[in-house]
Amino acid sequence: MSRAYIASVLGAMLMGSGSAVADPNCAGPDHWPANMTFAQLKNAGLLTNDAVDFARTKSDQIASQKVGRDLYRQVFKVTFYLKDGREVRAIAVSDASRGECSMSDVTVYRIAEPLR
Repeated sequence: MSRAYIASVLGAMLMGSGSAVADPNCAGPDHWPANMTFAQLKNAGLLTNDAVDFARTKSDQIASQKVGRDLYRQVFKVTFYLKDGREVRAIAVSDASRGECSMSDVTVYRIAEPLR
């Protein structure tokens, strides 16, 4: 997928989402998006269990869009803090319902270097 496509999808979701807080609560380090993001980054060789300070892991919902009856496409910023002081950040996109955070696979986009 091109960067323009990803940016347009995220932009549309942000503008179309007036009540992300009222949607299913799948944010947090112990929920499906963060766990699957870790698994994919680990499988890609970018993280190891020993390197991550899991107590500091953050997963914040940044967008949500209703895409069906009780089905929401959600976007999260996930940050893993490494024991050596570095951070690994990613964007995770997945579908959730009010009763289940794992209604789809999680698509992960690693953030190489955020602009500050």
